[in-house]
Amino acid sequence: MAYSLDFRKKALSIRSKEKLSFAQAAKRFGVSINSLFLWSKQIEPKQTKNRPAIKIDKETLMGDIEEYPDAFCYERANRLNVIASGICSAMKRLKISYKKTLNHPKACEKKREIFFGKDRKI
Repeated sequence: MAYSLDFRKKALSIRSKEKLSFAQAAKRFGVSINSLFLWSKQIEPKQTKNRPAIKIDKETLMGDIEEYPDAFCYERANRLNVIASGICSAMKRLKISYKKTLNHPKACEKKREIFFGKDRKI
């Protein structure tokens, strides 16, 4: 969790007023030296990263999803020459959840009933 903006300003103002080093101020406020140093460069907390897709083209991914709807992320990654985590991130960015279908597209219901014995007459 990030420190509040008020706390950051207070820590930096006391550091400059009392002419403390980063190490002394960090010890006094119970934060790391690196935190104080970074606050002196940019006091506002960083927002979340919202990076655009670099390698994975949106249209290419959508075409692959339409062509292979039940493919795993690693299979899509092999086809598109990227890593699987990149595919998962791109699908999240497009708000597409990955769910397998319950029925196999090549399954035959009649053969299935025969196999499980539902079609037998007793």
